[in-house]
Amino acid sequence: MSVNIFKQEFRMHLRSVITWSVAVAALIFVYTSVFSSMAQDAALLNEAISRFPEELRMAFGMNGLDLSTVLGFYSFAFLFTQICLAIQAANYGFSLVSIEEREWTADFLLAKPVGRAQILTSKLLAALSSLTLTNIVVWISSFSFISLFRGDRAYETKPLLLLLLSIVVFQLFFLTVGLVISLLVKRIRNVTPYSMALAFGMYVLSAFGSMLGESVWEKISPFKHFDPNYIIQHTAYDLPLVMISVSAIIISLVGSYVLYIRRNIPAVV
Repeated sequence: MSVNIFKQEFRMHLRSVITWSVAVAALIFVYTSVFSSMAQDAALLNEAISRFPEELRMAFGMNGLDLSTVLGFYSFAFLFTQICLAIQAANYGFSLVSIEEREWTADFLLAKPVGRAQILTSKLLAALSSLTLTNIVVWISSFSFISLFRGDRAYETKPLLLLLLSIVVFQLFFLTVGLVISLLVKRIRNVTPYSMALAFGMYVLSAFGSMLGESVWEKISPFKHFDPNYIIQHTAYDLPLVMISVSAIIISLVGSYVLYIRRNIPAVV
């Protein structure tokens, strides 16, 4: 790893990390702050949800959802947090290598006495460190706001810990898949459409896969692998599905190194 490259990459992500962290913390605050008022009418809310079409409940992870409990309500809100985390991680993945090619600075970087594997490792560690900062904010916000707004309602810590621990693999999936896709594409001029397409595409696969019943397509989505409602209800992960995410991360990482080492980097003429 090159310390200088790591520091430079980390500084480049810092403003984005602050923006995403504040946004996610605000999202968690908004949802948890309305729990105490909505929990009073939880029976009515649960009854209203039960009248929704089954396909709609599946699409938004509301099957078996109990809004009268702290974690039941939080699992519903956590889905939207996952979408934000997915966009952030995918954005970092797509921009990791493409930014130098887009700004014509890749040849300057590669002229340094540092191997390509070292460059990619430094960039990956910087991106992972940035995502970890956002992850820490999610942890602090979740425990703080749940404790602040839960009132006298108790909740088990273990399901919440499992839910928050899932963020690491969830982020890695979008980071590494975004990276390998960026290396398969000739040139990326704007990472936003790609990161949005990957994040929302995976969410749609999970949602509509559930609507269609047992579908192969939904099983490739990390939103399905780390379904908040499933984790809260079972206090466990669906390990066969989690292993799909882990396999995708490993394949994407290996593929990224192979592609980056062999990639023809455009230079300024």
